[in-house]
Amino acid sequence: MTKIKICGLKREEDIDFVNIAKPDYIGFVFAGTKRKIDFNTAEKFKSLLSKEIQAVGVFVNENIADIANLCKYSVIDLIQLHGEEDEFYISKLKEKVKQSVIKVVKISRETVCNVDTKADFVLFDTYTNFEYGGSGKIFNWNLIKEFKKPFFVAGGLNKDNIEKVLAELNPYCVDLSSGVEMNGVKDLSKIREITQIIREITIR
Repeated sequence: MTKIKICGLKREEDIDFVNIAKPDYIGFVFAGTKRKIDFNTAEKFKSLLSKEIQAVGVFVNENIADIANLCKYSVIDLIQLHGEEDEFYISKLKEKVKQSVIKVVKISRETVCNVDTKADFVLFDTYTNFEYGGSGKIFNWNLIKEFKKPFFVAGGLNKDNIEKVLAELNPYCVDLSSGVEMNGVKDLSKIREITQIIREITIR
């Protein structure tokens, strides 16, 4: 069954929403401005989060010690790297933490066949030249159809295209953010609707 990640939680109400919908993962963003939260907010949110849901920390070129600190205090359960982190960085990070690492690969026009990384998972997202993620734009899914390992997919996913991405790519996990928002904030009805759609499709 394809797993579900709801990324960019920044309000206490967002935690209430996911506790109702029960996705597999949620994302705390520690970079950028639009959905960024700080350590103390993330710590509070994690204490309110259902134990059935794993928290992913989303980082852009972050100091490894700061990521390790969030892991040490169990604020996050997985690490998502959304910047220019190279394999040396990933190796050093994995020496410091036991949590699984997700490396984001931003797709433009080049075909993706093999991504050689020490990260535990790859997340394919839409390339933009002005932000690291959360653009709400899809990319050409044909470019990753030859990728054989389990992967996360993001980029403009919503209730209108989710069935197509599941059928064409069969991803390990779908990553949703702007597609479950109304006026820039998370919307309970949208989260519940798309969660239900995904689960109904993947148990057929």
